Amino acid sequence: MKDENILENTKSKSIKEIKEEINQILEKLENNETNLSESMNDYARLITLNKRIDTFFKKRNKEISIIGKEKEKEKINNL
Repeated sequence: MKDENILENTKSKSIKEIKEEINQILEKLENNETNLSESMNDYARLITLNKRIDTFFKKRNKEISIIGKEKEKEKINNL
């Protein structure tokens, strides 16, 4: 499955759901409950979930930046 398809599968998840899945995978890896093949798959899933969170925060950062610029313009216009 390509990265884009995997990321599509995570788009419907909230940050809280992603965090829970990450914690489950980390706990599984820390307890050595998986074989090497499963561990590699879990690691790949962690990378995918991390990319989703990164995308979410970049989007939020952009939104916040736009709001900040608009407020700054308002402030300048009110002077």
